[in-house]
Order: sequence, then structure tokens, then C-alpha cells
Amino acid sequence: MYNWDMRNESLIDTTISYIKALFEGSSDGHDADHSLRVYKNALTIASNYPEVDMDLISLSSLLHDVDDHKLFQTENNSNARTFLKEHNVPTDTIEEIVKIINSVSFSKNKGKTPETLEGKIVQDADRLDAMGAIGIARTFAYGGKKGRSLDDSVQHFHEKLLLLRDTLNTDEARDLAEQRHEFMVKFLEKLDSEL
Repeated sequence: MYNWDMRNESLIDTTISYIKALFEGSSDGHDADHSLRVYKNALTIASNYPEVDMDLISLSSLLHDVDDHKLFQTENNSNARTFLKEHNVPTDTIEEIVKIINSVSFSKNKGKTPETLEGKIVQDADRLDAMGAIGIARTFAYGGKKGRSLDDSVQHFHEKLLLLRDTLNTDEARDLAEQRHEFMVKFLEKLDSEL
């Protein structure tokens, strides 16, 4: 458990406003709606763990993409750090949030498990949003923006999305992932038959 106890819904509301402004006009699946779904997924998983720091989970999940290398040319999580400093979040808490944010990315953390339960929950929450119907929609939105062919986008399922179920950290996330995984498998079978 961490020392800082925010319990301040206004900071969560301010964070939501910040990500909505930052991602305004984004149409590649990495947008404010994605971050809000990750936040809701994280709260759902965390509700099973009364010992976790909900403030860390809330802020980390909402801010997890504000310095994503695919979207921003920032260094050292400068967007997240600047936002948190401007809102008087203690330095040690900022470091914990940044550590969680940096443990989320699938491509940068293959085979790595976050050190804290909070980190595991946020990582799981993000991975859940890359699965199922939402994951399918996001894959083709991102592929379209990047000029990927249909085949290249389908390859992404085999390189990442179909592997996610087996990388989840919590039982709750694994339960939520099961139907999403099966939906992707059936989608790919149907797509293959139509192609």
C-alpha cells in the first residue's frame, strides 16, 4: 500500500478531460475512449482486490497512452509527468505511476510481468481492450491509419492479439478474456473463409 491517498474524484475528472483534449481527433484506436475503457476494465479487475491502491490504478490506466511511442515523440514520460506535477501529485507517487505506465506495452514488455499488483491490473486492463470485438475494430482502425494491407492487419492477430489471453496476470482478467479470445478466433475463421 502506498502512502498517498488521493480519494479526489476531481483529479480523476481533470485527468479524463486532459486525455480527451490530448487525443482529440485521433481515429487509430489509441484515443480517449480506449483509455476510458482501460480505466473501466482496471476498476472492474481491481474491485476483487481490496488491498490495492485505487488512486494509482485510476491515474495509471487513464494516462497509460499519453506518452506512447507510437503516438507521441516525448521522452521520459514527459506528458504524464508534467500533468501530474501540475496537479500537485507527490513525486514518489508520480514515479509509481510512471513505472506502471511503462509496464503496460505489449511490444516493450514481452515476457515481463509488472512488479506490483497495481501494475498487473493496469497491464491486464489494457490487454483486454486489444481483444474481442473492440480489439478487432482497433486493429483495422490502426492498420488503416498506418496504410497496412488487410493481410498485414490479420498478421497482427497472430503476432499479438491471439497471444494476449495467455499473458494475463489476474484470474479476473483471464475470465473476461475467454469470450473475447474465442470471438477473435471465430472472426478470423469467417474472414479466412470469405477471402
